[in-house]
Amino acid sequence: MKNKILGRIILPTVIAVKAIVIFLVLSSVKNDDPENVNPIETKITYNTVKIPEKVEFAGEQIPLEKFYIKESLDRELLVNAYLHSQTIRLIKLAPRYFSVIEPILQEKGVPDDFKYLAVAESGLNPRAVSPANAVGLWQFLKTTAQQYGLTANNEIDERYNIKKSTYAACDYLLNSYKRYGSWSMVAASYNAGLTGVNRQIEMQKINSYYDLLFSEETSRYVYRIIALKLILENPVSYNFYVPDEEKYPIINTREIEITSSVTNFATFAAEQGVNYKLLKDFNPWLRQNYLNVIPGKKYIVEIPLLQ
Repeated sequence: MKNKILGRIILPTVIAVKAIVIFLVLSSVKNDDPENVNPIETKITYNTVKIPEKVEFAGEQIPLEKFYIKESLDRELLVNAYLHSQTIRLIKLAPRYFSVIEPILQEKGVPDDFKYLAVAESGLNPRAVSPANAVGLWQFLKTTAQQYGLTANNEIDERYNIKKSTYAACDYLLNSYKRYGSWSMVAASYNAGLTGVNRQIEMQKINSYYDLLFSEETSRYVYRIIALKLILENPVSYNFYVPDEEKYPIINTREIEITSSVTNFATFAAEQGVNYKLLKDFNPWLRQNYLNVIPGKKYIVEIPLLQ
């Protein structure tokens, strides 16, 4: 009886070991002999990304003749060109949000390329919240937002308001440009802050972003913006094929002026012919189901025009 039990245990074990040995031998032969390579596997290739001979950011030429600058841009292009799902989503989202951002940048005299800063900051997510509690498309901290005229309290947080936050971001960028006279440095200051950039300029005695040593995050930041610009301007060059009909459509809206308090936005939405979800989707800056309006104050709510 004991021998039978041992036989039942040992025999399957021996068979399993033999199977493993045979598999390893065959695998070795397959890998060593080119004729045994699976033809499907030979078609899997990973291409490098091509950097244009000349690259500009906000009208400023990027000095790609310097090896460390070219390699830094190459790194960010590789990262974003192979971040497929996220990059495809950005290509789909871009028309919707750029249609709001571009006219404001033009109105304020900020280079159009700064729309890609918003992409780098938030991934075109108006509800984005960072670990440091920076909020919205432009990732404003609460104190900075209030400094640039945005309301941020329990009921209203205009950091989530795409139009108003874009105006505030423009004011920040223009203020920074007065200090540095370089749009690349302006972009760096958006990440590191004016104090952080000023400290590095004073210590290193250089005022070019591309030659300054910053923290890892800031050192990669402007290159990431430029990489996103290159990919989103010409997706096909980086093997992204997104037909126009697959891009998310621009949703037209009508504006409703609110001059008095609203006790229930679900009821308000129904009166405007939309549901509460859509009202909050298009007005994420409304943080509660109600709004107390101070006499003389007014707010503009966007109501989507449904097909």
